[in-house]
Amino acid sequence: MKEFTENTPLYRVRHCKEFAQMKDHLLNPYSLRFFAQFSSLKTGRYVFANNLKDTARALNKMREMAREKTLVYRSLSHEATGYFAFLIGKDGPFVLVIPGGGYHDVCSMAEGFPVAVKLNELGYNAYVGLYRVGREARFPNPQDDVAEILKDIFERAEEDGVQTKGYALCGFSAGGHLAASMATKTVGLPAYGLPLPKTLLLGYPVVTMGTFTHKGSRNALLGKEKDNFKLQEKYSIERQVDESYPSTYLWQCIDDPAVPVENSKMLVEALRAHSVRYEYHPVEGKGHGWGLAIGTSAEGWLERAVAFWQESDCITE
Repeated sequence: MKEFTENTPLYRVRHCKEFAQMKDHLLNPYSLRFFAQFSSLKTGRYVFANNLKDTARALNKMREMAREKTLVYRSLSHEATGYFAFLIGKDGPFVLVIPGGGYHDVCSMAEGFPVAVKLNELGYNAYVGLYRVGREARFPNPQDDVAEILKDIFERAEEDGVQTKGYALCGFSAGGHLAASMATKTVGLPAYGLPLPKTLLLGYPVVTMGTFTHKGSRNALLGKEKDNFKLQEKYSIERQVDESYPSTYLWQCIDDPAVPVENSKMLVEALRAHSVRYEYHPVEGKGHGWGLAIGTSAEGWLERAVAFWQESDCITE
C-alpha cells in the first residue's frame, strides 16, 4: 500500500477504499471539491496547510484508523453538517476541533485532521466538526450545527469511550470565532441546554464583528445585516465575555495578514477585565492558517495549550 505524500493526487486520497464511508467530506474547499480532487496537496497549498508533509502524515494515520474503525464520519441533520471521530477511547477527555475558512469553507485539511491526529498522540479523543458555510452560513446556523455536533457526541460518549466532563473546544480563525461564540450566554451552549467547555484553545481567532473584524467572516455570518450594530455587538465575543466564560488559550501572529491581531488583544482585555483564566501568545511572523504550525515560530503551541487546559487556575501572559 503506497503512502500518501504531498505529491499524491487528491483523487487517490478521496477514493481510497479506507475512506469510502467519508469520501464526500474529506476535501475542501467544498465549492471546489470535485475539481480539487484532480490536484495534489502541493498544488493546493493555499488551501491545505503550512506544512504539507504533516498533512500527508495525518492522512496516512487516518487511513490506518479507518481500517481499525477508530476513525468514522457521522452525518447529522444537514448535508454539510457532521463530524469526524478520532477515537482512542479509554474514557479519556475529548476536544472538538472547529476549523476555519472565513465562514465560507471548513479547512479541515489544514486545521482539522492534523490537529486531531496530534491530539490522539497526546492521549486525547478528538472530533473535527463540519458546519454550514457560504450561502448557508447565516446566523445562527453555524452555532446550531456545533450544538448538534456536541449533543451527538454526548449521547454517544459511552459508545465512544470518552469522558464528557471537562472537554475543550479548539477553533481557528472563523472557526475560532465559532468556538468562542459557543461559550457565550447570548448565542452559545447555555441557550441549547448544553454544558460549557472547560477550556477554549484558539488559533488566530476572529473575535469582533466591529471595526477590526475579518470582513469576509462578518459578511458571511451576518449577511444583509452585517451593518446592524446590535447584531455586531451580539456576535462580538469581546462584548459577551463574563465571569462564567471558560479559561482560554490563544495565539496569533503579530503581523497576521488576514485577521487583525487586535482581535486577540480585544479578547485578552475582556478576559482580564472579568478575571477569566487565560494564556495569550503573540507570535512573530506574518502567517495565518498555520494549523499545527510545524516549522514556524508557533510550533509546539498545541502541546502548550493542552497543558494549559489541564492546569489549575492561573492568569499568565
